Amino acid sequence: MTALPLPDRSIRARWAPFTPYLALFTAMTSLAFGTSFAKQLFPVVGAQGTAALRVGLAAVMLTAIFRPWRIRLSRADIGRLLAFGGAMGLLNLTFYMSLKTIPLGLALAIEFTGPLVLALVHARRLAHFACIGLAAAGLLMLLPLHQGAGSLDPVGVGFALIAAVCWALYIVFGKRLGGVPAGPSVAIGMTVAALVILPFGVAEAGAGLLAPAVLTTALLVAIASSALPYSLDMVAMRGMPKRTFGVLLSVEPAIGALAGVLFLHELLTPQQWGAIAAIVAASAGAILTTGRDGAAASETTPAESPPA
Repeated sequence: MTALPLPDRSIRARWAPFTPYLALFTAMTSLAFGTSFAKQLFPVVGAQGTAALRVGLAAVMLTAIFRPWRIRLSRADIGRLLAFGGAMGLLNLTFYMSLKTIPLGLALAIEFTGPLVLALVHARRLAHFACIGLAAAGLLMLLPLHQGAGSLDPVGVGFALIAAVCWALYIVFGKRLGGVPAGPSVAIGMTVAALVILPFGVAEAGAGLLAPAVLTTALLVAIASSALPYSLDMVAMRGMPKRTFGVLLSVEPAIGALAGVLFLHELLTPQQWGAIAAIVAASAGAILTTGRDGAAASETTPAESPPA
């Protein structure tokens, strides 16, 4: 009797090193798609309602997965989690508010300046100042300093800048949760974030948030922009160096811009594409240069994955 051939394990072993990179690319693509899809809910429930549904459903999913009630928290842990969740909530709310009037890729690029500045706050080397210069040049190209066809809405830019500050705070507060497991901390933080955003969503959309068609779409958004990217990020981070993860994640604004072109028909000017390229280069350069300065410098990288 002839034995059936077994699967060639060497093929799986050959592709195993590429799995983390495929996971990260899929996570970034899913996040961009989910956010693009979320923007289509704006005419129905507004930016505030969309943010409330996206974060609220994500909180339910993460709580069911990680069951944070099983861990013991000290009073200090609770305070840190409240700050972490509050920053997460304001980050999501202001980011979605920015998407009302400015393209997705540009909102992401402006938002990236928050963790980038945080990473370079102790800049000492010439390369660090070059990264600061690149980021500043990119940001100046996006700020509405003049009127014209390529000028962005000042309110949208303002919300994106607030989101940038909130992303930096999210990283700072997240670093202080070392004693709380990662999964439960994100589940609790997302729940706090939902409680922060929910009053704004209810004020904007009211009972419209509970319409079956809206809930179905919002569930798809929550899966595509929260559950799936977070899970794939875990696969990616475990399979590649942290610095490599950060450098690759820095291209997220470019992927967001492409998603905006494909799904939302958001056409950008050459100057706006140049601004995105400058901020992406500054973020990647910051990680590459700070990574050589030892463990202390690597504690804060400009591409800590956001919950948005």
